[in-house]
Amino acid sequence: MIVDILSWISIGIGCAFVLVGGLGLVRLPDVFTRLHAASVADSAGAGFILLGLMLQAGLSLTTLKLVLILAFLIFTAPTAAHALAHAALLDGVLPWTRKPRDPAP
Repeated sequence: MIVDILSWISIGIGCAFVLVGGLGLVRLPDVFTRLHAASVADSAGAGFILLGLMLQAGLSLTTLKLVLILAFLIFTAPTAAHALAHAALLDGVLPWTRKPRDPAP
């Protein structure tokens, strides 16, 4: 019973992180901030979801597979985000900067 509650809480937190990452993709102004939102929030969301699934699976071969998936995500998500940001910089995309406000009259 307690494991089920903790599992669903973890899955719910993971879904919230993924939702916030998706909103970041829509709302943020340039490729670098969108990439940051997607990589950080979606990695955390996937981690919480996988943790909830591990709690549901108990000690089994399925849990080992979920741990391997989590390890794969931990290593590949930052590498992919770095590669995309580097490619954008090489292509000439400049980071977004806030424009100064007009001086008050």
